[in-house]
Amino acid sequence: MEKLTIQEEEAMQVVWNSNGGFIKDFLDVMPEPKPPYTTLASTIKNLERKKYLTAEKIGNTYRYMPAVKQEEYKKGFLSGVVNSYFQSSYKELVTFFARDKKISAEELKEIINMIENPKN
Repeated sequence: MEKLTIQEEEAMQVVWNSNGGFIKDFLDVMPEPKPPYTTLASTIKNLERKKYLTAEKIGNTYRYMPAVKQEEYKKGFLSGVVNSYFQSSYKELVTFFARDKKISAEELKEIINMIENPKN
């Protein structure tokens, strides 16, 4: 899976939240400051080229749909971060957040409970 730029990630968030649509639709729901239409159109085309989106021609325009699920992207992105910055160790990742006080003891207990009891 090819890495996305910040601009592409922002566009994909809108596409995922909209569950597809037209460039104008995406532009309408983007946060301020909104990019120019042509910039968003270029970003969407790049996402299609990278196989994150599919396009269906409808009249003179295209309807874009996500080709990659948000959960799939999150997993790939997080794996890349863990591999690049935490020696491929999720333990190192959690330790980093614990030392930086970004995760509480209570949250760690909840995580341990999820690991020990995956069906809960």
